[in-house]
Amino acid sequence: MSDATLPLVYLNGRFLPPDEARIPVMDRGFLFGDGVYEVIPCYGGRLFRLQHHLQRLDSSLRAIRMQNPLAHDQWQALLEKLVQQLPGADQSVYLQVTRGSTGQRDQAIPAGVAPTLFCMTQPAVYPDPDTLVRGVSAVTRPDIRWQRCDIKAITLLANVLLRSEATELGAAEAILIRDGNALEGAASNLFMVRDGTITTPPKSAHLLPGITRDLVIELAAAHHLPFREADIPVAELQQAEEIWITSSSREVTAVVELDSRPVGNGTPGPIYRRMTGLYGDYKQRLQTPDDVT
Repeated sequence: MSDATLPLVYLNGRFLPPDEARIPVMDRGFLFGDGVYEVIPCYGGRLFRLQHHLQRLDSSLRAIRMQNPLAHDQWQALLEKLVQQLPGADQSVYLQVTRGSTGQRDQAIPAGVAPTLFCMTQPAVYPDPDTLVRGVSAVTRPDIRWQRCDIKAITLLANVLLRSEATELGAAEAILIRDGNALEGAASNLFMVRDGTITTPPKSAHLLPGITRDLVIELAAAHHLPFREADIPVAELQQAEEIWITSSSREVTAVVELDSRPVGNGTPGPIYRRMTGLYGDYKQRLQTPDDVT
């Protein structure tokens, strides 16, 4: 897609070509990473679990002492207008809210400042279908992030460094270890299967409450797949029959190699294949008029 055909972006009440969108250099998002974001898949022109994403946005904003600048119906109208630029297409929608600019650099949280609202959309980029069949490799790494990983903050340098280290080692993801437990990936949530039971770490300040994660839990419950939320000690992860990572962009992806050792028999397992089928069915229903998003 050339620059001339890129969708317009939204910035503070205006739809603009991307190269015309400007923020002040004193914006606190630019200076301090003082803001939060969401990434929302859009399948066939329909926003994926929009209310879940907006509820998580509310939680992130409350955690950084901000109020949501728009009501949920206003966000929905705005984002639907944004995705209409690529009618019927699968897309990835990004929205960001920062605390705005006071015109000076001061770490103290200011009062009465208008936030900066930015949104954009682009065609969805999915994992290579062969990757979903073959699976990916991952490495474990110490969790060097801060103490509030449940906030979807734009301050992602630690995640960037961890993901970069994994890439340099030929892996697709870094699975993060804190206090002896595996928590999540640098950009994904974590599941494992042992003795036929699906396990994912419980929600806490140390991991992001993923929207895809929650859907996988719902699908497991609805289809009577043995499931629990519990800590995952590293030793148990190393003995897992299956490991999965989930996110809006990865959907559900099998990890078949961990720290250069095969997971299970080194191929995506049967419970993973069952879950990806259920996830695919859910996506298909999303595009029908009776679906609840």
